[in-house]
Amino acid sequence: MLALIAGRGGLPTRIAQAQAQMPLICVLKGFEPDGLTADITFRLEHLGTLLADLKSRGVLEVCLCGAIERPPVDPTALDAATLPFVPIIMKALSAGDDGALRAAIAVFEDQGFEIRAAHDLVADLLIPEGVLSAVSPDDQMIADAARANAVLAALAPLDVGQGCVVGAGQIWGIETLGGTDHMLNTLPEGVAKARALLVKKPKEAQDRRVDMPTIGSGTIAAAVRAGLAGICVEAGSVILLEPEATLAAADAAGLVLWARDTP
Repeated sequence: MLALIAGRGGLPTRIAQAQAQMPLICVLKGFEPDGLTADITFRLEHLGTLLADLKSRGVLEVCLCGAIERPPVDPTALDAATLPFVPIIMKALSAGDDGALRAAIAVFEDQGFEIRAAHDLVADLLIPEGVLSAVSPDDQMIADAARANAVLAALAPLDVGQGCVVGAGQIWGIETLGGTDHMLNTLPEGVAKARALLVKKPKEAQDRRVDMPTIGSGTIAAAVRAGLAGICVEAGSVILLEPEATLAAADAAGLVLWARDTP
């Protein structure tokens, strides 16, 4: 049996709908997904109880999917089953994104669960190579995308983020713990004149079973608000939600949407 440890957004729903048998939906309180009803709602302080519940229900496979920020932990709310996991939880909450996810994976794997990647459960989830929009990238965008790729490769060992904004040869923003939306909402003036691109790709060492960059129609809307000219992602390494709506939104805005094959 498959369980989804589901966070915000539409990804958990897309995964659930693609399965022959409806998975068990487990939702961290405060991070409810779009369009799914939780079978189990849990708190991080009750992680041990959740693991025991999954075993009792015959769950063998787990997929961690959807957006989850680091929740606060109330020490007074910890239950007895979770106390053995407290050192791991605290270490994860103080680590970078990759470190936190590795700790989460280790907890589930140590309890005998197999971790399933979202893109293994939904065949057409990853964005294919090519220009998907009606508008194609110009020479400056191609050069900017290459520069962004170099920047993200250099930052990968620091466990910073999965995206940056580059335009006219300049770095306008780098994704950090605030995520893509925060970066786009805080870009400096002049980014529109630079015809800048949002560039997203996985960090080189991250575990892609649980942490893949994702774009959808909401990303298009955020890019338009920020004054960007396009979005470039690594082909085959980024999840594309709502493909038809996302492509339609990009074309309606005259935005470049490009999946680039990068080494």
